[in-house]
Amino acid sequence: MARAFTPKVVTANDLIEGDVIYMTADDSWTRNLAEAELITDEADAQIRLLDAQRQAVRVVGAYLADAKPGLNGPEPTHFREDFRRTGPSNYAHGKQEAQANV
Repeated sequence: MARAFTPKVVTANDLIEGDVIYMTADDSWTRNLAEAELITDEADAQIRLLDAQRQAVRVVGAYLADAKPGLNGPEPTHFREDFRRTGPSNYAHGKQEAQANV
C-alpha cells in the first residue's frame, strides 16, 4: 500500500556557493525556507522537481523534502531538513552568523 502524499518543498544546493536553497512559486530560488513554495499535490511536486533538475547551471542535488504549513511559511518536518536550513555546523559562518539563527 502506497503512503499518502505529504506536502513538500523543492530544495537543492546552490552550485557556486553551496548554500541550501529552496524553489519559490515564481521559479526563483531563496535561501529562506519560509519563502519556499509548499507543494500539496503529488503530480505538481514531480513537475516542480523536474523543473529544478533542469537548472543544472544553478543548482545541484535537487530533491523533494517533507514540509508542513507554518505561521510564516513552510516548516521542516524532519530533523535533517531543520539542520540543513541553519547551515554548516563546524563553526559559525554564513547563516549561523545571523542573529536570527542564534
